[in-house]
Amino acid sequence: MADEPVELRLASDEWPPFTGAPGSERAAIELVQTALDRAGIPASTEIVDWKAVEAGIRNGEFDGSPAIWRTEQREKYLLFSAPYLENRLVLIGRSGSDVSATRMVDLAGKRVAAVGSYAYGDAVKTATGVLFINSRNDQDCLDKLLAGEVDYMLIDELVARHLLTFQPEETEANLEIGLNPLSRRLLHFAIRRDVPGADRIISAFDAEIREMLGDGSYAKILNVGWIRVDTDGDGLYELVPLGENVAALTRGSVYDVFGEMPGDAAPKKQRISIHGDIYEGWDAIPDRYKQPPTSAGGDTSFKYGTTVMTLKF
Repeated sequence: MADEPVELRLASDEWPPFTGAPGSERAAIELVQTALDRAGIPASTEIVDWKAVEAGIRNGEFDGSPAIWRTEQREKYLLFSAPYLENRLVLIGRSGSDVSATRMVDLAGKRVAAVGSYAYGDAVKTATGVLFINSRNDQDCLDKLLAGEVDYMLIDELVARHLLTFQPEETEANLEIGLNPLSRRLLHFAIRRDVPGADRIISAFDAEIREMLGDGSYAKILNVGWIRVDTDGDGLYELVPLGENVAALTRGSVYDVFGEMPGDAAPKKQRISIHGDIYEGWDAIPDRYKQPPTSAGGDTSFKYGTTVMTLKF
């Protein structure tokens, strides 16, 4: 790719757990950076205010963004990858709460904690009758919920899955989690159309993401135990574990990457992909992948690459 820039200059804002500075929770940036590294495309991401992101892309200061929603206006000057993640907003209440709402308007008259309403799109902006309580971050939302200051909180399903997987006892004792998406948006990597070799960069990125979905590296970055996705494009779904020690993951929840199926089907009854090899059910998995973990204990934090995020109850 000799005609392409020495390094892609990407930009995003603070949006945990998807984007942020190195050392923070930034799953989307980790996914994009890993795919580009594997494709041999150097890139760096600067964290600025979102208005500066869009202005910088338009004036040529930045080549694109690792995490952006696709719109008709943006398509005029940006070339988008295939979606590599879906943002799904779900409802959390205190233990015993009714979390069966399927639309934002179902929450009319309720106090709902949310982080920066800009991140949630039109579903929040147009939800009349709902009293949104602006909060600094997910921890602030949880604190308000447990203190009874709000009736519900909104959180991305990815974070909810981490609570269910890595903090199950605290979650079960204190919370009700509704996994009906109240808002959903597909997330893309995008670069300016005038970047040299833009088409080849996007194609290479898409190819690497497909490989990462099947070989376990995508699941490792998200760190959700299991992901469900069609890894080989045959229309059938596979479960892909975080790492290869499946014995340690059988009780974890399943994160459906694009939200097309219910998220908690038993892993033992599914097609399972390990390092790109697909096994028809649990019994077909080689015994070397079923050995119990050698170490006990550990903390309840969850990690994206080298980053850690913990919600305290």
